[in-house]
Amino acid sequence: MSKVRRAAVSGYFYPSDKRYLLRYIEELFDKPRGPGIPSPKWNGDRNIVGIVVPHAGYMYSGWIASYAYYEVSNDGLPENVILIGPNHTGYGTAISVYPDGYWETPLGIVKVDDSIVNDITKYSELISPDESAHLNEHSLEVQIPFLQYLYMKLGKEFKIVPITMMLQNIESVKALGEALYNTIKGRNISNNTLIIASSDFTHYEPADSARKKDGYAIKAILECDPNRLIESIYLHNISMCGYGPVATLLYVAKKLGYCNVRLLKYGNSGDTTGDYSNVVAYASFKISKPD
Repeated sequence: MSKVRRAAVSGYFYPSDKRYLLRYIEELFDKPRGPGIPSPKWNGDRNIVGIVVPHAGYMYSGWIASYAYYEVSNDGLPENVILIGPNHTGYGTAISVYPDGYWETPLGIVKVDDSIVNDITKYSELISPDESAHLNEHSLEVQIPFLQYLYMKLGKEFKIVPITMMLQNIESVKALGEALYNTIKGRNISNNTLIIASSDFTHYEPADSARKKDGYAIKAILECDPNRLIESIYLHNISMCGYGPVATLLYVAKKLGYCNVRLLKYGNSGDTTGDYSNVVAYASFKISKPD
């Protein structure tokens, strides 16, 4: 087997025991807090081009993420998943694409699609094949068990393209957005590819303040406007950690003509702890073809 990227936050952000992890994910989906237990489809309409999901510990944000994964399960699971998240570690290059091999979680291994990686990295000097940014990064890893849970229900497999963004300005968004758009269009895989943008919203402020600030970012996302999203982050001092990944998803969706954006759920860590004086906020969205 090729190299394997070992789980870095298993047992910390999510359970390390396989059976307990599967049960825990199912509880996150379950009502009344979640959207319901999913029954995934394989040959669905596949109208969803991407989702926005949080990446905190499952006990805090997993139920918010479940709303987006529930929509994906109903839409029809794709074979290709492109994951874009912020770089929290400070290691690696401006835009780091994990080059090849496998990613491991307690639920098994998932193959990196090195052929798609090679296509993406040829478009800009800002985009590099790089492992170091991914080794201890949690923003993408926490998405993998959700995906594995869904695909395991159908006995299907999928491949991933993990991307982290240390640089999140509009130039890097355009560079990565163009690379993704050209790769997706060139391979004619728009109907079989899901882009996942990983981000938490306002960090460590009172819930009312977080909701007000996040409202500006949410409005820009609902308008499918990557430029306005980034402008809002700076103008309103919003501590949203993955605005670059979200803006990149919006950029690609706009280029593809799939800019029907829907807010699925918004909440914060206080919904779990009961302490709303100093929260981290989370939101999930889906971006799909026009109705």
